[in-house]
Amino acid sequence: MFPMHPKMDEQQAQAYAANEDEEEKHIQKVQNAFLYYGPYACQRLKRSMDYLNSLSGEDQHMLAKYRAHLECVRTCIDRNQAVIREILRERVLYPPEESTVNPSTDSWEFDEPPPNVRHGDMDQAQSTLKLIARDWSTDGALEREQSYKPIIDSIVEYYKPSDYELKEIKILVPGAGLGRLTYELACLGYSCEGNEFSYFMLIASNFVLNLCDYENKYALYPWVHQYVNNLRREDQVAAVRFPDVCPRKNPPKGHFEIAAGDFLEIYKTAHSYNCVATCFFIDCANNVIDFIRTIYKILVPGGIWVNLGPLLYHYSDVSGQNSIEPTFEDLCIIMESVGFVIEKSRTGIHTKYAQNPASMKQSEYQSLFWVCRKPDPFEEQRGKRKASREPHDLIVREDSEEEEEDGRKKEEEQLKQPITADDETEMELLAQPT
Repeated sequence: MFPMHPKMDEQQAQAYAANEDEEEKHIQKVQNAFLYYGPYACQRLKRSMDYLNSLSGEDQHMLAKYRAHLECVRTCIDRNQAVIREILRERVLYPPEESTVNPSTDSWEFDEPPPNVRHGDMDQAQSTLKLIARDWSTDGALEREQSYKPIIDSIVEYYKPSDYELKEIKILVPGAGLGRLTYELACLGYSCEGNEFSYFMLIASNFVLNLCDYENKYALYPWVHQYVNNLRREDQVAAVRFPDVCPRKNPPKGHFEIAAGDFLEIYKTAHSYNCVATCFFIDCANNVIDFIRTIYKILVPGGIWVNLGPLLYHYSDVSGQNSIEPTFEDLCIIMESVGFVIEKSRTGIHTKYAQNPASMKQSEYQSLFWVCRKPDPFEEQRGKRKASREPHDLIVREDSEEEEEDGRKKEEEQLKQPITADDETEMELLAQPT
């Protein structure tokens, strides 16, 4: 079993105990949202069916295959609900109820909206199915290549297996989601800890990491809620099998665990990690400076922060929430003011996030990527490491690297040109004192 637990110091544990009832209510609400998935999804389906039935006989005749397709959509929703029953089978992260209920029966679900469950909770339940496809299916391989590979490659480049005992390199992955990035780093031999706040994510990742016993055991239909921009009927009801890798059968070489809780609340101990890896995470803060300060604090001197993602700023337009939305230029100032050295930065990294590959509408981020280092004063004094590999204000787009290479070749060709008499006269004038 891969450890998955709340992470708290003594003070936080006391606060948690005082508010344990509230925590249990929240976890129960998440569970209820999962259980209400089927009826909620069928409400949208019913609207299409009702309107179809109100059309003229001639129109309904032309839409006969469409009607059959909607029945297929209903079947896919039912199959998704069956997988959700399996996800909730071992209730590890949430409290058991007093009454014993068989999770294989329909009575374990809700026909009416559960108490305190809102539309936003249901959207998260549906989104979780898409994220399972992103992190733990072959269909999500391209997105993982775009988002995770640059992070993994930079960590391996910095903490080379030939130079370090990898099990002693501690890596934290805040906003770990379904846990794939954390798992991949642990498979390389690093000691990895994922951190996640959302119980939707924690419940689903616990299922994949600890309860799935072989590859591609389950089938999901993550795009069944998408009624528009479908080229073919089959695109909406396409199945995705998971997990493409079974962590129980393929345990990582390095230490691996998932810690539940708020990143800012539970990570306060200085000099705890050699590396912090964030992917689609830093824009989840009300004040991104709080995230940057905390990352700097928990890194050991000489440790690195590797980040990839956009600046969506999730609280920007949320009613009742405060938010600041610094640009990348502002973030560079903030990172250096906090104390980081920006080792490298790139813009324009093409990344998709939980996209239906067959949809006629495709959304893509031009994401940011950077590697920052917390300076080690002793190494700097001994001259073992340069102050920075790139100027802090240098923003390099992916598509500009070829232009840079062309520019370097032109400079080299100019240096190879023979020096003329005019050139010698000009150099003599430049050499004269003013």
